[in-house]
Amino acid sequence: MINPEDNQDTSFIHRTAEKPTANISHYLLGRPLPTADAAHETIGKAVGLAVFASDALSSTAYATQEILVILAAAGTIAFGYVFPISLVIVVLLGIVVMSYEQIVHTYPQGGGAYIVASDNLGQFPGLIAGAALLIEYFLTVSVSVSAGVAQIVSAYPELFNYRVAIALVCVALITIINLRGVRESGMAFAIPSFFFIIIMFITIGTGLFRMVTGTLGTVIDPPHINFHGEALDGITAFLLLHAFSSGTAALTGVEAISNGITAFKEPRSRNAGITLIWMSLILGSLFVGISFLAHQIVAVPSETETVISQVARTIFNGQGLMYLFVIAGTTVILILAANTSFAGFPRLSAMLAKDGFMPRQLTYRGSRLVYSYGIVALAVIAGIQIVIFQASVTRLIPLYAIGVFLSFTLAQGGMAWRWWRSGRLDPNEKRSGHSTRLHYDKRWFIKMSANGFGAFCTFVVLCVFAVTKFRDGAWIVIILLPMLIGIFLWIKKHYSGLADNLSLENYGEPPPYNVRHRVLVPMSNVHQGTLAALRYARMLSDDVTAVHISMEPEDTEKVREKWETWGRGTRLVIVDSPYRLFLEPLLNYINDILSSRQPNETITIIVPHFVPAMRAHNALHMQTAEMLRRELLATPGVVITEVPYQVL
Repeated sequence: MINPEDNQDTSFIHRTAEKPTANISHYLLGRPLPTADAAHETIGKAVGLAVFASDALSSTAYATQEILVILAAAGTIAFGYVFPISLVIVVLLGIVVMSYEQIVHTYPQGGGAYIVASDNLGQFPGLIAGAALLIEYFLTVSVSVSAGVAQIVSAYPELFNYRVAIALVCVALITIINLRGVRESGMAFAIPSFFFIIIMFITIGTGLFRMVTGTLGTVIDPPHINFHGEALDGITAFLLLHAFSSGTAALTGVEAISNGITAFKEPRSRNAGITLIWMSLILGSLFVGISFLAHQIVAVPSETETVISQVARTIFNGQGLMYLFVIAGTTVILILAANTSFAGFPRLSAMLAKDGFMPRQLTYRGSRLVYSYGIVALAVIAGIQIVIFQASVTRLIPLYAIGVFLSFTLAQGGMAWRWWRSGRLDPNEKRSGHSTRLHYDKRWFIKMSANGFGAFCTFVVLCVFAVTKFRDGAWIVIILLPMLIGIFLWIKKHYSGLADNLSLENYGEPPPYNVRHRVLVPMSNVHQGTLAALRYARMLSDDVTAVHISMEPEDTEKVREKWETWGRGTRLVIVDSPYRLFLEPLLNYINDILSSRQPNETITIIVPHFVPAMRAHNALHMQTAEMLRRELLATPGVVITEVPYQVL
């Protein structure tokens, strides 16, 4: 409503919009939230752990199995390496977490590797990091949901042929929950996430106790072993590196908190940093525990029964209640792990869109203060991946971690370069960066060394992953990255060119609007809608021409007779169309007019548009205005106007 006290200057009128009326989407997604409620939609550390750490925590459910899948090529004797490989991965996890702890406090506005690389290394490295993260987010949804469905199939093998459909339904449900808002989705996912953490610690604790007491045993009736590639005669260095690269999937999702700092309550950096440490401690403990017990019970990799299922039924002596709790908790956390992408992808894509590298629609926040377009786009792309790869975790994993470690390397490399520059500053000097101010840090050498060593480690892992997984599908990501960066640059070029063309700088005063105005009114018959368009045309100009495309002589004669009665002397041009074409003759006539028009002449085409009482009736009428708009929208000096005629 209008407040007269706020509108003393008549050139500006400020009006407050009314509260939106209720519709069916409000029942599905929740009532719309005003912008002022954005501060109340932030989350605390516990809920933040459920929202942003579910991806990293869930990877413990399949990372051990992916290591065993590779080791199985050398026989069961190679399974003894699963625990040492897991320990090395946990050490790498600690190095990465230390670096991201610095990023969280240095860049409290979020953005993770994209902002860090852009700010310190330049635009192009930033785009590489952004593209790598986007690809990772797509794959996180498809991998985590597929892994969750694999748990269901382990307990109920008869559902194996329906795994793709089940996965797509899960993606749709997570999408709807995320469209309801960050706080609601976080609360919805908090209980299942903590249930998984508790039940897995109980499982590992019980397994260790039974191992110490000598009652653990091995897997009873193990499933058929699946392995990747060709069978090997012995254990090779390449095999161990290959297994290590598969296991590094456990580190996916570590960077999500740094991307979504703005979702946390104040003090944001502190809450995000604490959540990051919680996540790393839980992740490392669960991953090492599962790998250790999997070796002790002689678990084997299989498509029909997961390692988690074998561990649980061995520790709890069958498929009883505790086994079902483990399977249920693992299934739910794996499916909900997709929520990490739904929390991170929309924010990252909004940052890229704000910088002009992605469609501007991605910066739009929907009725629930979330980036709705980003959420829907992520769901669609992930769904396509699930269909293409038939919800197979083993087929998706080779595409997975290469983007993660590329972003790790760029983020840590960017931070190392930042600290080096910081050490070169005078203690009282400050410099402005892309996102933050750079100042002298007395601990710059320690921080640079930590980040530099982390960048070196993750770069080595990246190279190992690219080599060992190249034939398995990593080549797809290597091709996708430059393609995605090319799309970024193409979008940026469009927006930059558009901004230059629309800029008012150096524009000056526009010339006086003194042009000749010619109006054309295409019509198929003479009726009330035609006369309404004709009346509007006469309001614009005295030079009005009605155009009728003659496809049937009998119909044309009827139009001529009616026009003599209702045309009121307006000029009527009849264009013969012996081949019964409508659009082409009309466009040819308009082009003839355009070719002979004067330099200061504007052509307006006014089209009567029926608006029936029921929308379904629109399909029963020719969309003449839409057809003309598609053909003439890019033609300078042509304006297309629809005159609606409501039919009640």
